[in-house]
Amino acid sequence: MDYIQAILLAIIEGVTEFLPVSSTGHMVIFSSFMGIEKDDFTKLFEIVIQLAAILSVVAIYWRKFFDFKRLGFYVKLMIAVIPALFIGGLFKKHIEKMMETPVVISLMLLIGGIVLIFVDKWFPNPKITDEAQITNKKALTIGFYQTLAVVFPGTSRSAATIIGGMEQKLDRRTAAEFSFFLAVPTMLAATVKSIYDVWKNSPEILNTDNLGILAVGNIIAFLVSYASIKFLINYLTKNGFKVFGYYRIALGIILLAIYYFESPVAA
Repeated sequence: MDYIQAILLAIIEGVTEFLPVSSTGHMVIFSSFMGIEKDDFTKLFEIVIQLAAILSVVAIYWRKFFDFKRLGFYVKLMIAVIPALFIGGLFKKHIEKMMETPVVISLMLLIGGIVLIFVDKWFPNPKITDEAQITNKKALTIGFYQTLAVVFPGTSRSAATIIGGMEQKLDRRTAAEFSFFLAVPTMLAATVKSIYDVWKNSPEILNTDNLGILAVGNIIAFLVSYASIKFLINYLTKNGFKVFGYYRIALGIILLAIYYFESPVAA
């Protein structure tokens, strides 16, 4: 991976991390199109820049994240992250294998798109309009929704958790914000685990050149994500999910067609 490829992937990550379209799926697909080798550094890069994108949430909502008097806020996040940590640990190898199969990701984009077209009609009467109203039980339920994205790359972590929030009677804005908050401990844990694995098994990957690429990728992902969060909150509040559903369906169909016509079987 060179600096240009890193910048392009970071932009893709920053734009898609908080949109319900699967940032992981987009990075895997575009990595494939750009001919980026799926080596240990690429896998590390794709996870670490997700954390950089997630940290933009902390920058925007810093008053909430650093209000240590609100212990309940931290408790909810810790409860909600438990299912993903547990399921992610159990299915780590399965997940890594699926992330290398763009066809699976394309199918999940397609299926998720169909869900997003109808989701606003499924949950029309929200009752919770503030994070303080979310109970620990509801936080845990939303955490289980997040595991769908852990097990099936291409599902979209943000889509799964926002839909989980809406199913628990959160309005779109509150569900989206809690999804953003939950991303922080989730991606922090994933990043620490990935860096530890690399440090333990392949420390040579963390050389000067690769660290430079990581630094540039992180900065770009953070800045682009900062802008995309504000856009998504405003857009979802006014318009809902349909446009993202249509986008996912179109992209899924196009990608499946490309892989079908390029495959040896189709030929």
